[in-house]
Parts: sequence; structure tokens; C-alpha cells
Amino acid sequence: MVDNSCGTFLFNFYIKRGIGMNKKIVPFTEKQIRDMIKQYPTPFHIYDEKAIVQNVRKLIKAFAWAPSFKEYFAVKATPNPYIMRVLQNEGVGADCSSLAELILCEKVGITGKDIVFSSNDTPKIEYQKAMEMGALINLDDISMIAYLEEMGPLPDAICVRYNPGPLLQEGNAIIGKPEEAKYGLTREQIFAAFQELQQKGVSHFGLHTMVVSNELNVSGLIHTAKMMFELAVEVKEKLSIAVDFIDFGGGIGLPYRPEESFVDYDELSAGIKRYFEEIMRPHGLDKVKLAFECGRAITGPYGYLVTTAIHHKHIWKEYIGVDACMANLMRPGMYGAYHHITVLGKETQPLDHVYDVTGSLCENCDKFAIDRALPKIDEGDILVIHDTGAHGHSMGFNYNGKLRSAELLWHEDGTVTCIRRAETVDDLFATLDFSQL
Repeated sequence: MVDNSCGTFLFNFYIKRGIGMNKKIVPFTEKQIRDMIKQYPTPFHIYDEKAIVQNVRKLIKAFAWAPSFKEYFAVKATPNPYIMRVLQNEGVGADCSSLAELILCEKVGITGKDIVFSSNDTPKIEYQKAMEMGALINLDDISMIAYLEEMGPLPDAICVRYNPGPLLQEGNAIIGKPEEAKYGLTREQIFAAFQELQQKGVSHFGLHTMVVSNELNVSGLIHTAKMMFELAVEVKEKLSIAVDFIDFGGGIGLPYRPEESFVDYDELSAGIKRYFEEIMRPHGLDKVKLAFECGRAITGPYGYLVTTAIHHKHIWKEYIGVDACMANLMRPGMYGAYHHITVLGKETQPLDHVYDVTGSLCENCDKFAIDRALPKIDEGDILVIHDTGAHGHSMGFNYNGKLRSAELLWHEDGTVTCIRRAETVDDLFATLDFSQL
């Protein structure tokens, strides 16, 4: 498992120089959290509503120049109807990839072309539901055209997902190199698919790609847009099909480490606009609707996993055991991902102790931090694990019989709403029939 043993040095280095920093602070006090714990015992995930709203407004404002720009929130990141409703009120749609996510949208009132259904290896029942709801379907493979036809007439508008393969000489650890990723159509298949779709009566066409995930390199994101603009122009020149929708995916990352910087939405927008003006406008494609389907970038920085220190173990290393575990936050164990940790009430104390912060799962990778410099931690201290607002609770599981935590929504006035209660043992056993024993 990878961690940042020199994180404290880098943190202090960048603070002194004011370089590339994002402040890892929490929006609540220790007292406020301890008051919450009286009603909602740890562990729990808590989301900052105001910060999420301000963030998505900033993204939408940055792309105000783009015709009918739309952000489709990646429901997989934080599949909670309360979060979805907050974003819906800001004009945000939904990026779905499963039946459950479509049903969540239906319950929130998100329907029609406010949904992009972008899935792979898709069961028929899920396509049927997406078509019933009028979602914009994004095909992951050319064979899906015939597969979709089996369920009825093709929709008037269809999008296809592009995988540039080795044409794009980079990728990242989450998705991998494009030529090794399971997603999307090759360049040749894009043209063949559009021809087939046109022959079958489809009249509105979209292009989609997502070749990286959690990307902080603005240049890479901009050049992905350039690649898609060039493909749209080629489609028009070769097939006389004017693409009217381009989705750049949800690759915008968040700076998990304090020494990293947030993606500047204005810089990203300006770079994409430059290529839009140079490539799309001269070819009469200046009415194309542009979209992102960000999840991580929207809610990720504004969610926190709150947990209590319950044990201190001293063997060959120093361990702090907490009441959360990998079942509450999989990313450190799965990816070796860094998540910053704040010890409430000890924010200004020296980081003069080095710990592994662990959960109780019967897996040695169940660690939130390895060799992390932190203040002295005592049993009963409250630890806040940062940047869990996306792919945190949603990636939870029940191995070892662990119960998934509550989710709370933190409002601007300091009140909280429980937007998902904690699981109980009865929930865990609900699908078992003990009467047959």
C-alpha cells in the first residue's frame, strides 16, 4: 500500500512558499461533531451542502460561453437522492450506469435527456429502463446497436463512447492506458457505428470519452477536448453527420494531498474554448452541446468520514485503531490512495507522532494511513478523514459483517439532516431465510 511518509515535510514546504496549496480544513468544530455523535454514533460520512453548491456553480459559470452546457453528476460517486436533489436544483443532470442509479433518478424526478446512461456489459433490463425514461444512451460497443434494437425502435438520439487506444500516449492508474481499458469503440468503429445508426433512422448523434480519472493536469483535459473536436469534424467530413453532443466524461480530479492544487475551471474552460473556436466553429459545429459528467470533482472535497480512535497498539510500529474500516472507505486499501486526516481539537498541535491508522477488518490493507505524521492521538479522539464525498460511502461493502455507516448533510446554518441511516444487523440479515435451517 502506498502512502506519503514525507507528507509533513511537503506540507510545511508548500505552506511556507504558498505553492499549489489547498487547505485541508473542516467546516465544523469539535463541539459540533461531538454533539452530532450523541445522536449519530461514529463512523459516519458528512457532506458540506454549501460547499458542494458553490463548487458546481463555479463549474457551470466557467462554461457559460458553451451552447447549452450541461453537467451530469456521476451518480456512482455519491448515490444519495438528497445530494442529487441539491444538484438538480442547480440545473445538474445525472450520469447513470446501472438500473439502481436510474431508479434513484426517477425517485428524485430526473428524467429524459437530463440523464446520460453510460454503461458497459449492460443487461437488457437496464437498457429497457433507460429507454423507458427517455435517457440519452451512450453505447460502449458497436455490438450494442443490434442488442438495443432487440428491445424496440432505436431512440432518435444516441451517443457512442470513444476509446482512442494507443493514439493517446497516456492514461492513469485508475482507468489505465486507453488501449488496455475495457471501455468504448475504436476510431474505425465510431464511423461504422454512426453509419449503421444513421441507416436505422437515428438523427441526433453524440460523442463521449473518458480516458483518465482523477486528472489534475489541465493540459491533458484540454487536449482530450481537442481530440474530440477533431473527431467530430472528421465525422462530419466523412459521413456528413453533424454531431450535436460531446461529453468529455468525468475525469476532472481533486487534490487529495495538501501540496496539490484544484483544477482551475476557468483555465480549463478557456483552453477548451480556444480549440472550440479554432476547430468547431469553422466547420459549422458551433452549436454542439458540451457536457461533463463529473462526480468526484463536485462532491469529493466536501465529504468527510468521521471516526473515533478506540485503540492504540504498540508493536513494531505504532497503530491507532478507529471504529471505521475499509468497508467505510475503500480507496486507501484498494488504490493505496492518500486521504488527509485531521484530529479534531488538535489541529495546531505538532505532528510529532507517526502512526498507521487502521480499521478492524481482517485484511492487512485495512489502513487509512501508513507512517503518517499526526499529533499524539488518545482513545476517544475524533479523526476526520478528508475528501470522502465521492467513491467513499458508495464503494462500501459488508465483508466481515461490517455495517455501512450513516450519511449526514451539513447545512449552512450548522444543522444536519440524516440522509441515510446507519445499517443494522437486521438489514444485513434481511435477505437470509433462517426458517429453512
